[in-house]
Amino acid sequence: MAISLAPLTPHFGAKLTGVDIARPLTDAQFGEIRAAFDEYSVLVLPEQPLTDEQQIVFSERFGILEGTRALNPGSGTPFARQSNLDIRTGETIPADDRRMFYQKANMLWHSDSTFKAVPSLCSVLSAREIPPAGGATEFASTRVLYDSLSEEEKAEFATLVIEHDFVYSRGTVGFTLSDDEAAKFPAARHDIVRTNKNNGRHSLMIGAHAKTVVGWTERAGRQFLEDLLSRATQPNLIYRHEWRDNDVVIWDNQAVLHRATPYDTMNHRRLMQRTTISSGVPAAE
Repeated sequence: MAISLAPLTPHFGAKLTGVDIARPLTDAQFGEIRAAFDEYSVLVLPEQPLTDEQQIVFSERFGILEGTRALNPGSGTPFARQSNLDIRTGETIPADDRRMFYQKANMLWHSDSTFKAVPSLCSVLSAREIPPAGGATEFASTRVLYDSLSEEEKAEFATLVIEHDFVYSRGTVGFTLSDDEAAKFPAARHDIVRTNKNNGRHSLMIGAHAKTVVGWTERAGRQFLEDLLSRATQPNLIYRHEWRDNDVVIWDNQAVLHRATPYDTMNHRRLMQRTTISSGVPAAE
């Protein structure tokens, strides 16, 4: 069966079928997947049940996997675990538990790992267990946003550097890191304009971790970044993915924002396993 693509919106995203990513892929098969990723920024692959090892093997076709840091339950593994289930007992985590409070920031528009000195290329999220209602993930394209800029804005943005800060973004939802925890997450600076080396398309690296514009006042930087975020996430530009068991979604962290949406964490179980692939592109000078 040949790989098939069906666009999800007029702007970005595609449903990809006709391949089993749990099995070894030929170079030609992965080449088609990578080309679709570069073109559409978000790929939805339905009916792809994966073990942890199968997800790792598939994800490594995109590049080197990031490790997960201290605060996520998947710390010390290649996985970021998005779940209301205790990793040791499998029982539901109480709503007032710090682990659930930490995950509240996932409901902010963001791109994974922009706060790292070497940001990520993409994320691969596997739906292992989903609730009967709620828990959708929404996506918005900053490539679409870049294409909407005036020529004057594009020229200005080419010189801008943004400081991204994990401690800042978690603080916006009231989550406080200890001094020892915060020390593991130093701020990083990145050019706001990112370029896909395979097709030359430009996008903007913004979102919840983007704290300020280097060289601007804090107020001016916040107004600028909030305006861009509002422009990128207009309702008519959003793709909302309603998860089904065994869905796999791949997205470009340098061209797409995403956010989680609520579900009943006390009465329904949810387990999502995310691998994140490094871009290998260093921070701005």
